[in-house]
Amino acid sequence: MIFDIQPTNSEDYSETYAGLPVAAPPFDEEEPQPDPGAVAWRLSACEGDEFEEISESFDWFFDNVDTEKVKALVIGEWEDCYDTDSAAIIARLAGNADRLPELRSVFLGAMTWEQSEISWIQQSDVTALLEAYPRLERLEVRGGSGLAFPPVRHESLRVLRVETGGLPAEVVRGVGGSDLPALEHLELWFGVEDYGGDSTVNDCDGILSGQRLPSLRYLGLQNSPFADELAAAVAAAPVVARLEALSLSMGSIGNDGAEALLSGQPLTHLRRLDLHHNYLSDAMAERLPAALPGVEVRLDDRRSREDDWRYVAVSE
Repeated sequence: MIFDIQPTNSEDYSETYAGLPVAAPPFDEEEPQPDPGAVAWRLSACEGDEFEEISESFDWFFDNVDTEKVKALVIGEWEDCYDTDSAAIIARLAGNADRLPELRSVFLGAMTWEQSEISWIQQSDVTALLEAYPRLERLEVRGGSGLAFPPVRHESLRVLRVETGGLPAEVVRGVGGSDLPALEHLELWFGVEDYGGDSTVNDCDGILSGQRLPSLRYLGLQNSPFADELAAAVAAAPVVARLEALSLSMGSIGNDGAEALLSGQPLTHLRRLDLHHNYLSDAMAERLPAALPGVEVRLDDRRSREDDWRYVAVSE
């Protein structure tokens, strides 16, 4: 199946997440508290709000909610998120795993650009969540500064999304070196070197081989300044044969990358090819969908090709 996940970095998940309506405590005394398992709980903190520290938000949550029924958590803004990393939040969640036996979905860092630019969000080693929650099915992270993802094995994870304006190469290699037998949707936003994005196409070898990702159906290698090189690697990658959807969107792909895709292994088995935010010529934009009948080809948000400078959709 294809998970229909097409968010932007301006989405704060204040209304819905993981198919559930979002509930953001605290509630008015006269407002009935929702069924703990029927909503995604959004925990955040900001100066001037009811909770000025994220620990206070967690305190309220664990004191007032039957957490044994909770299925989804959205962690939004925390105090000084541009100076303070997510390690304490992850430790709090990991240390209370026994109180959240039904937790299946977590978004860590659901902030809009008004709250914090994506590359200012300080993250940490997020694999502790996977180790603490062996039944977790969905993990999404926004922000690449300080982000770590050493290789892990996790039997249940189905969706892994990492949104950054600069993705460390070690994270890409860590994901590629992880055994994730249930993973169906993998999405990485690479970003640029100025914000920590030191990845290269070679760092994607473990992912493109597909050896540790037998269930993968959606692959998004997105927001990349080396999208043409990625396209050339994807054109010969073993993992592509099992995909239903492929995205090289939000990046710098141009005619060379599109030509590589058309000249490589067949892509007609795909249901969707997403190349939005691209640098394709008019002729190539016509040629691609004609060469892939039956495939939904997304080519909107085409950029000017008047000069050699190309930019990704999300950086700072």
